[in-house]
This record gives sequence, structure tokens and C-alpha cells, in this order.
Amino acid sequence: MANTDYSAHPKALVDEGAVIGAHTRVWAFAHIMPGARIGQHCNICDYAFVESGAKLGNNVTVKNGVQIWNGVETEDGVFLGPNCVFTNDLVPRTTAVVKREEKDWLAKTLLKKGASVGANATIICGNTVGQYALVGAGAVVTKDVPDHALVMGNPARFHTWVCRCGAKLKFKGKNAKCGECGDKYTKTGSPAKVAAVR
Repeated sequence: MANTDYSAHPKALVDEGAVIGAHTRVWAFAHIMPGARIGQHCNICDYAFVESGAKLGNNVTVKNGVQIWNGVETEDGVFLGPNCVFTNDLVPRTTAVVKREEKDWLAKTLLKKGASVGANATIICGNTVGQYALVGAGAVVTKDVPDHALVMGNPARFHTWVCRCGAKLKFKGKNAKCGECGDKYTKTGSPAKVAAVR
């Protein structure tokens, strides 16, 4: 039996076979294809498109005009800003010219827990955006983004480290305490990695 615990605007298109979690909202002119998987308490805004094979965790916000293709997966609490762009094929060709099986062209993308992607940013497929990372508006991500990193520009480059709450972290040696929420972090390794102190 299909789940009906989500709400969809009368002008949204939710295809039979889409899996949508409880308390998720699908707004006007959004299209969810069969085989798409969307978790609980998500917000899918106007003109969003979720293709078969895409997977969204719980508490994910998809702002207006975002297209999420097969092979794109988000963990819980991810924010996708207006008109941000995903891809899933590094060498796209129309099937009228070159016939390929999905396994030969599909390049997957993963956005980890709490990651945020700014408006009009582009995430090139085959990359991972780390936990609580921030991708600045208009950035073009061409390689993996570490946990808690703020990246900006084209191509996207590391700018600074950020807290789970989004505030910039100021490290003294290997340690930082967020000036906004008080969370503590430690920095290790080369290249550097940042993790919350538990």
C-alpha cells in the first residue's frame, strides 16, 4: 500500500511508485518520479524535480527549481538552495548518438548529514559534500568537500571551517570553540580534517 502520510499541492505531480516519508510536503509544480525515495519531514518546493533513483534522507529542504537526478543521494538534514545544479554523467551523450548502459555512465553524488548547497551552485557528479559543509552560492564543486568546510568560487576552493550551526570557526592551534553555539572542534591530519569534540 502506498504511503499517504505526506502532503502534496494539487498542482504537484507525484508518480505512482515514488516513496515519500510521513510529514513531507511537496509544493506546486514539483515532480517526483517513480522510484524516487524521499524521507520524512522533507520540504520539496515549487518546480523541483526528483528523478527515479534519487534518494533524499529525512528533514531535507529542496528549494525552488532544483533538479535531483538518478545517482544523487542526500543524508539527513541537507539543504539544497534555489536553482542549485546536479549532474550524473561526466561525458553526456544523447542515446541517439551513443548507446550506453547505466553502469557505464552513472556517476554518483553524495551529500552527507547537514550539508548545505547555496543558490545556483553546481555539484559535478562523482563527488561527496561532507557533513555540515557549506557550498557557497554560485560555486562549482569539482572535487570532494571535507566535513565542516566552506567552499566558494569556480572551481570551488576551501575558504574556512564552519560549525554545525554555520558560524565560521576560529582555531587556536588544533582546537576551536564556536562563538555562536559553543560547540567544540578539533583539527587533525594533513590534509586537515575537522570533527566535533564529543
